[in-house]
Amino acid sequence: MREIPPLDDTSRRNPAGELHAQMKATRADFERQLEAKRLQFDQANERLQQRTGRNIIWAVVIGVTLGVLLVLSLVLIKEMFMPFAGVLLGMSSFELSTALRKMGRRVPRTPTVVTTLAAIPAAYYGGILVALAVILAGLGVTALWRLIEARFGGHPATRYQFAHDTVAASFVQGYVTLLGCFVVALVAQPDGQWWALAFLLIVISVDTGAYVSGLNFGKHPMAPKISPKKTWEGFAGAAVFAMVVGVLLSIFMLGESWWFGIIFGLVILATATLGDLGESHLKRKIGIKDMSSWLAGHGGFLDRLDSILPSSLAAYVVFMIVTQ
Repeated sequence: MREIPPLDDTSRRNPAGELHAQMKATRADFERQLEAKRLQFDQANERLQQRTGRNIIWAVVIGVTLGVLLVLSLVLIKEMFMPFAGVLLGMSSFELSTALRKMGRRVPRTPTVVTTLAAIPAAYYGGILVALAVILAGLGVTALWRLIEARFGGHPATRYQFAHDTVAASFVQGYVTLLGCFVVALVAQPDGQWWALAFLLIVISVDTGAYVSGLNFGKHPMAPKISPKKTWEGFAGAAVFAMVVGVLLSIFMLGESWWFGIIFGLVILATATLGDLGESHLKRKIGIKDMSSWLAGHGGFLDRLDSILPSSLAAYVVFMIVTQ
């Protein structure tokens, strides 16, 4: 009787099983690589956050989102800029009014925010003087509101405290509302939306240049008692970025000469830097790191407007000088 040879290894193979095992091994290897990349990314982001004090990923996401909304509001229908500005300025006045309470200054938030929102269309349709009249009227309402609070609302105040609260309310309206109204009034001018977009892009370039240069080359603190992370190297990088962007925008967006772009860039560099340092000084006096935590990676709304608010006044003045 003839013997049947034993089956070799190839005859015992299960092609479907081998394919499944291979796919499983490939997936496991991919998951390991993905986890390693994620860990590297988290470590890099953590190092950046330690150096800058910000969550860079969320900062970029929120910054890009706000930038897109800004451009759309200016380019499509510039009247759309009013609700956009209303959100930013209204939230900023609310933040500052709240923060000042840590210093013992009680600024009624409801009339303060309402005044800010009312001043925006006033600036757009009536100009700065009309907006200023609305702000002054709003300050009167705010003072009356505080007086009623002191008498009947459970928040008593001496004459000295009432006077300081009124001064604090005036500061909020002057710093946030009035300066913010300059950019609104600028947008309302013929072709003013392009000037507004130009100075905002220069402000962004100043922040970007200062961040990149400071992160890579920063060694000499610019104002250590006010903002320890700002350096002269960062300021130099911001100046280069501001002039380059200013020249490009002057030629291709504003229709002005290249040398005007350098001047415009340096003007915005100065106001943006002073605004940034000014708000940093204010936060140190109050004893807070950020005005709020509503914008992840940025802090609060006012933390994003600190460079923009004084620059809006400068841009408005430059526009009036050049175009009138």
